[in-house]
Amino acid sequence: MNFELFTQLLINGLIVGTLYGVVAMCFVLIYKSTQIVNFAQGEFLLIGAWTCWALLVHFELPFYVGFPITLAFMAVFGILLQMVVLRPLIGEPIISVIMVTIGLSMFFQSLISWIFGGYTKSFPPVFDTQSVNIGGLQIETAYIMSIIVSLIIMVGFYIFFKHSRMGLAMRATAFNQQIAQSLGISVKHVFAAAWAISAVVSALAGVVIGMVNGVSSALSFFGIKVFPVVILGGLDSIVGAIVGGLTIGVLENMAEFFDSQWLHLGNMYNIAPFYALVIILMIKPYGLFGTKDIERI
Repeated sequence: MNFELFTQLLINGLIVGTLYGVVAMCFVLIYKSTQIVNFAQGEFLLIGAWTCWALLVHFELPFYVGFPITLAFMAVFGILLQMVVLRPLIGEPIISVIMVTIGLSMFFQSLISWIFGGYTKSFPPVFDTQSVNIGGLQIETAYIMSIIVSLIIMVGFYIFFKHSRMGLAMRATAFNQQIAQSLGISVKHVFAAAWAISAVVSALAGVVIGMVNGVSSALSFFGIKVFPVVILGGLDSIVGAIVGGLTIGVLENMAEFFDSQWLHLGNMYNIAPFYALVIILMIKPYGLFGTKDIERI
């Protein structure tokens, strides 16, 4: 048994798992406030990564300038998307809104491929040191940054929902939109804030992954891989998103390890999370921390 490879993959799983958890929180944020599953979440990562790449490469901005501009652009993008496309659908059947997000996913993929092409492009060097040796293991500097930023985001989400006025408004809106409106809460503002925050956080994850693996249309698949995370943790649980992210991140890397050492089935890294998704849906359809709906007839 190759213990060095095992340790490397375990650490990689925890690092990637934090990114999964952050993106899963975006799913949860939108679902909690609007009861919508956003199938275009992966494209938010892709748009954010390409925007930052264009600012750094074409406009030759330093990273500490281009990155904040990217986040500001994504905040405006999320608000405009909600106002122009999704706000007119308030009150329509949920399936209609979900189909719109699927359509947006396809539209953005095609548009981005047309603008930037289908080839993977690398970020210019952002850090002086591209990797750091910790205990004999080489860890990408971008991943170290992602862990720090992810932990800050997780703590920020907790404080936001527990203590901020907008966070409390989102919780009230998620519980009952009509009651929230009767209390003077602007449901439209809550929806816009949810999409803006989701777009910003997703872009952050997209930039980190792009710095390590390069930017291409394949980056949007990251959003699809987060579905098992959300289902495991529960669609309406922030804590579940964090636990689910770490669990799936470790699971897929351990699947790759055991496959390379003994199974030799191939592609277990990509397949294992979806095996887990099927099992979770069979055993706990609402996830580990999800709220079970009870209907009385």
